[in-house]
Amino acid sequence: MIFTKTALCRILTYILPLIISVRAYAQDPQFSQFYANPMYVNPAFAGSSNVGRLVLNTRNQWPSVSGSFTTVNASYDEHFAAINGGLGIQAHYDEQGTGVLKTVGLNVAYSYQIPVSRKFTLRLALQGGFMQKSVDFGKFLWRSQLGINGFNGNPGEPMIGEGKTNITNFAAGVLGYSKNFYFGFSTHNMFEPDQSFGLYNSATTVTVPIYRRYTGHVGFVYPLNYTKNKNKASYLYPNIIYIQQGFGSKPFWQLNVGGYVSKGALVGGLYLRQTAANTDALIAIIGIRTEKVKIGFSYDGTVSTLGAGAPNSYEVSLAFELRKKVRRRNPRPITCPDF
Repeated sequence: MIFTKTALCRILTYILPLIISVRAYAQDPQFSQFYANPMYVNPAFAGSSNVGRLVLNTRNQWPSVSGSFTTVNASYDEHFAAINGGLGIQAHYDEQGTGVLKTVGLNVAYSYQIPVSRKFTLRLALQGGFMQKSVDFGKFLWRSQLGINGFNGNPGEPMIGEGKTNITNFAAGVLGYSKNFYFGFSTHNMFEPDQSFGLYNSATTVTVPIYRRYTGHVGFVYPLNYTKNKNKASYLYPNIIYIQQGFGSKPFWQLNVGGYVSKGALVGGLYLRQTAANTDALIAIIGIRTEKVKIGFSYDGTVSTLGAGAPNSYEVSLAFELRKKVRRRNPRPITCPDF
């Protein structure tokens, strides 16, 4: 079986094992603007801002390479005093190899708020959702279609199965925060659901799990120039995010170390991403924050050997906050960075 040129290395290591019914080692899509996509990092962020929050994110990984990877995420969350917590809904779309493999999904999360003290708040969250993965066999080039003179126009090899699989998935998270400190931990793909397509030999059953993903994050808010005038105030937001997705005895992990600096409405940040294999990328982030609108742009510069063929990735985020009256006795909203 032979792939077209748009089927990149990641496609070969992901789709091909699914087709031939062996175990796949696929990493969940990741975003560089972690806190601009809070519910994707940790479902306990649902309702944490105490306002209605609409978030849109799009990421294009390795756009200079034919068949890059595009991920789009949209979410809305809000705190409701009547249920002592936050509700959030999240939709996502992921396309790999110019539409060879597509994933669409929808998640719903509830976070329960625990006011531990006047200065510290804890949130516990559960999330449930549905996703569908599909393969477009029309974009494959099969060995039977190749002859001495090149492509012969044959219809290709017959497939067993429709190239779609439906998956139910669950996640959980915990988030703790005070005015100048926050931390959290989340687990996605809790029950490692099966994502196999069941192709070729329908009599053979092989489980291809989506491996459990763990995320831990911690950060601080340090005032550099505190003033009641928001246009002149400046803050430093150092933080660390660790992500691990288990692959048997050799799990994939990445450590993101860096932070942001804000001055009035302007935000800028820098991260270093270290993976199990190498130092992967430097991430530069710029953005604008107002009380109602937030816009962010990030650029990943590849510093590993992969940079020769895939030198960069970029990401854009957009958020709208719908302000409302909040009772004073409610715990304070989290003050982590927004980009």
